Amino acid sequence: MGPSVYIETTIVSYLTAWPKHDAVRQGQQEFTRDWWTLRRNSFELFTSQFVLDEAAAGDPMAAAERLDALANIALLDITDEVVPLADRLLRDGALPLKARVDALHLAVATINGLQYLLTWNCKHLANAMLRHRIDEACRSAGYQPPVICTPPELLGERI
Repeated sequence: MGPSVYIETTIVSYLTAWPKHDAVRQGQQEFTRDWWTLRRNSFELFTSQFVLDEAAAGDPMAAAERLDALANIALLDITDEVVPLADRLLRDGALPLKARVDALHLAVATINGLQYLLTWNCKHLANAMLRHRIDEACRSAGYQPPVICTPPELLGERI
């Protein structure tokens, strides 16, 4: 199987969302669908209960579509190491305190040794200004952080 990828909530949200009139959001949805259709089978996909909980929230029909998209993706264990690493990411300023769920996503992907964390959360996760802090906090805790990226970055030559 190919490289390991953590599917964060924004990916299934953009995958299943109705088309937006906003050009940027529409482009992100198209990239997400392209990656899902053309490239996801090149990777070993994983997610977590944190994603399932977020995906289940909101409109029941939309939640059902998100959960259906996640149905065949392997669920990672949330070990006893996840919360302490998430707390460290917040305490060390790698992520803002209000980004606790984002820290949990990052921690579960890191603890499980995944190569990539796929997201559209560019405010807290796929953020070049925070990346060095995230890497430093993970490494100082003894872990190799995943590469945090967006779907266009994992499309490879198919862009």
